[in-house]
Amino acid sequence: MTKIVLACVGNASRSQMATAYAERERDRRGLDVELVTGGTDPKESISEDALEVLEEDGLDVDGRTPRQITTEDVIDAEFVVTMGCSAAEFVPEDWDGEVRIWSLESDETREQRDEIERRVTALFDDLERTA
Repeated sequence: MTKIVLACVGNASRSQMATAYAERERDRRGLDVELVTGGTDPKESISEDALEVLEEDGLDVDGRTPRQITTEDVIDAEFVVTMGCSAAEFVPEDWDGEVRIWSLESDETREQRDEIERRVTALFDDLERTA
């Protein structure tokens, strides 16, 4: 099994969108992947904009709650993907996985959603190539 951690600052938009697309890709491809999401400074709830743009794409994350990302989440992960936060805040010094930093070009939620979807697809393409 491969474990992927998807993190952003608030765990209210970008990492929630990435997790929703990663769940879809995992299920479509039938891969054994565990997904963990969290934020370095979690918000109270998921952004209404994120809920709306995911719903437009048939993905429902309503009812999920942002959570704090922890060192324990990362210890047995192969990948950590960050979007706007620093992995140094929660990745152990001796961790030997791969950190991917996704700097998103736009502040507009739909454009972020589309870029995140492309990046998640590429990540899962990489997983299939190395499996």
